[in-house]
Amino acid sequence: MQTKWKRTKLLVGTLLTPKNARLVFHFGASCAPCVHGWTSRGFPVMELVPLSRSSIFAPPINRLQRRNNLKWKQSKPSVSRKAGIACAGAKPPRNSGVSSQESKRIENLYQKEGRRLLRLLEGLRSRASPEVCGEHHKYFAINGDVGLASIPKKVDEVAKVIIPGLSDDSGGSPISSCYWEWKPKISVHYEKSGSQNVDAPAVLFLPGFGVGSFHYEKQLEDLGRDYKVWALDFLGQGKSLPSEDPAPVDNREGDSEDNDVLWGFGEEPKPWARELVYSIDLWREQVQHFVEQVIGEPVYVVGNSLGGFVALYFAACNPQLVRGVTLLNATPFWGFLPNPVRSPRLSKFLSWSGTFPLPSNVRRLTQLVWEKISDPSSIQEVLKQVYADHSINVDKVFSHIIEITQHPAAAASFASIMFAPRGQLSFQEALSRCQVEGVPICLMYGREDPWVRPIWGFQVKRQLPEVPYYEISPAGHCPHDEVPEVINFLLRGWIKNLESQGSVSLPLLEEPDYVQYEILKELEYVKEGSHKSIKVRFLGSNFSFWNLIISSLKLRLVSLLASFR
Repeated sequence: MQTKWKRTKLLVGTLLTPKNARLVFHFGASCAPCVHGWTSRGFPVMELVPLSRSSIFAPPINRLQRRNNLKWKQSKPSVSRKAGIACAGAKPPRNSGVSSQESKRIENLYQKEGRRLLRLLEGLRSRASPEVCGEHHKYFAINGDVGLASIPKKVDEVAKVIIPGLSDDSGGSPISSCYWEWKPKISVHYEKSGSQNVDAPAVLFLPGFGVGSFHYEKQLEDLGRDYKVWALDFLGQGKSLPSEDPAPVDNREGDSEDNDVLWGFGEEPKPWARELVYSIDLWREQVQHFVEQVIGEPVYVVGNSLGGFVALYFAACNPQLVRGVTLLNATPFWGFLPNPVRSPRLSKFLSWSGTFPLPSNVRRLTQLVWEKISDPSSIQEVLKQVYADHSINVDKVFSHIIEITQHPAAAASFASIMFAPRGQLSFQEALSRCQVEGVPICLMYGREDPWVRPIWGFQVKRQLPEVPYYEISPAGHCPHDEVPEVINFLLRGWIKNLESQGSVSLPLLEEPDYVQYEILKELEYVKEGSHKSIKVRFLGSNFSFWNLIISSLKLRLVSLLASFR
């Protein structure tokens, strides 16, 4: 049956739609910030609905939208016609401050992409290529201009990039496990690789909460072939736990040492542990001294979850020690209690702020909570949540976490972390300071993260629109361990871009004309003898939340056209 078409006018232009369907708005379930007064629990999604479906009404058009409609009509966009398909191409704005030659080049680019879009829509209409309907081509709509990003050169061509997989066990760079005596009785565990790369940049990885340097073994083995690489255990986590009890229980009867006794549950702290509290300020100071005393040069800092917050905090306070910061699903907040420096009066009312020993009223609660969260079944459940791909082998990560929980200092360290005050800088303040100091930042977020959802990455992107943003799918809270091939590929490309002062393009940006908008690529690599594909979406400096709406419209349009076949 031949599909009949009609033109549907949008605020951003004219869209061709089937005559037996109409374009409507409805609220989706995705988390998105407030856009032009619409709710933050879901942004409006445009959908083509057959006329037989129940009526769904669009939100009323306000005055601003009417004005935009009027401006669009007055702009008289150029329209190309071919085989009954209309394509509205927006012309470059006048008086934009560009030369006539540059304006002509931009206009030619618009015409070129208009012809490509025309061929794409013609292929969709005639159903000549079955692969086209399954492609996810990304549209953008910015400042009233309509365009298309990441269009294949041919209608049936898939935007795919082949990247290298990880080397086998014998081909990776060897990893060394070391300890650094930072303060008396306080030893810091770290791992390093690539020491032979003397003239290469230094890269430091910071782990998330509850794990340690072992979580970056895939980066140490792979990136250690090209760079000098370190991974650090925060104090109170991983293997950076005290070697003796910071507040031992008074054993007056002289009984032999009981291995089941939890450390930090005594009455008086040891002199070296009187001011010890496992706070984000302590970790920021720990990273600073580690870079100064162990690495000895400015570094690229990469942090996942809690490690992302610490990396940003460290860079904001010590920009001279940082060459760049990469955030991997960074948590945008940490700590519940007020900081004594920022809120001295309020902090005085707190009876305990994470120091040793644990107060008597906290000890029993800590034991009950610790018994629950340190149970192997609870740890397995958490790993299922944070890894989007359940086929990933996490046995090694699981065994490392179990080993940490069995340390006698683990329970009291956990309580100290939970009751520690917030940092002197918030996440947003650290971002702003890094922006002022000119610290390069790169964002890499797993789309299927159940904890730090994509909305938090978008918030960072809104505050720093000029930084590159890579959204990876499918990937969860720990993309560096779930899809290390993709993360390592992107990290290499980003570091090369900075080291070359921009002469080497950012990863996935083979077409520099689209650097300010949105690009979708499919990365393919070999893993365990089979091919695996991951989608990566790049968001440029001019990305708008309207992109989400337009992208959603495109996906639904393609799906609807496929249903008519």
